[in-house]
Amino acid sequence: MRPRYSVRHAGLDGGEGARYLWRAMEPVVSIKGVNKTYASGFVALKKIDLEIGKGEIFALLGPNGAGKTTLINIICGIVTASSGTVTADGHDIVRDYRSARFRIGLVPQELTTDAFETVWATVSFSRGLFRRPANPAYVEKVLRELSLWDKRQSKIMTLSGGMKRRVMIAKALAHEPEILFLDEPTAGVDVELRRDMWALVRRLRAGGVTIILTTHYIDEAEEMADRIGIINKGELVVVEEKTKLMQKLGKRQLTLNLQEPMAELPAALAGWPLALKAQGNQLEYTFDTREAGAAVAGAGGSDTPQDIPSLLRRLAEIGIGFKDLSTSQSSLEEIFVNLVSDGTHAGQAGTPDGSRS
Repeated sequence: MRPRYSVRHAGLDGGEGARYLWRAMEPVVSIKGVNKTYASGFVALKKIDLEIGKGEIFALLGPNGAGKTTLINIICGIVTASSGTVTADGHDIVRDYRSARFRIGLVPQELTTDAFETVWATVSFSRGLFRRPANPAYVEKVLRELSLWDKRQSKIMTLSGGMKRRVMIAKALAHEPEILFLDEPTAGVDVELRRDMWALVRRLRAGGVTIILTTHYIDEAEEMADRIGIINKGELVVVEEKTKLMQKLGKRQLTLNLQEPMAELPAALAGWPLALKAQGNQLEYTFDTREAGAAVAGAGGSDTPQDIPSLLRRLAEIGIGFKDLSTSQSSLEEIFVNLVSDGTHAGQAGTPDGSRS
């Protein structure tokens, strides 16, 4: 068996070294051939294969009804899979469910708390459910990190929606899980909580905790995640490291502000993916980052080179001048929308089982 190290044991602080340390480790969550079909005949998941490394922040994205919550609930033991196996830190979630669930914390979408209990009591009770001994110092630490300490004796029914969300997070952390699932954790919360949440996520990952999150705020996934998984209609469409996904499936745009407006593109630029914008005052060049890289390297064999230097040389040759230029690249949100709308599959970006080279 390969040696296992947490980020904390490696002496890292959650920075760039921590961000990529998970690559060399055995998976802490392993999902093999998981299917889910409900009694009504609705197929919620179709042969999901996925591995998630220890200390990784993995973002699972997908439209409403894609199967994100169903998959999380299967891993957490709330929903039973129709077929397939899931292990959490090496423990089968069915055969060894106590050990598996002991290692998992879940922050669900729905706010489900005991309205008449105090914050302190409900978080402490959650810790006891997992047979953890009482540890007031740890509970205090969690409450302070979530800005709940001043509310510790307040009944949950008196709290705002944002504070109740913080209590849900505190309950999930109460038993010190090694794997934390965050199902839409910042939905409907204020900016302050979102900022506090992601600061806490970074600290947890620095301590070796694996984070799996679903979110509709794709900018959060772009900022936080090491890898991205996109699920659509019950199928895992793509799993890839975030930077590689954006490189492989992203598109870039070069915008040239012309010295003189043009009514139409000249024949000499035929074959280039160009468009006139701003009443002919701008020339926009859209290119695939992979194709551009191949063109620069001399690959592909196309009659028309598809790289920026070749375009600029061509413009100079035919006497088209420009005042300045700017470039932009597809955001993760644009890639996500393209994937779920046109049915693009994982072969273009990464293996759907999440295997790592």
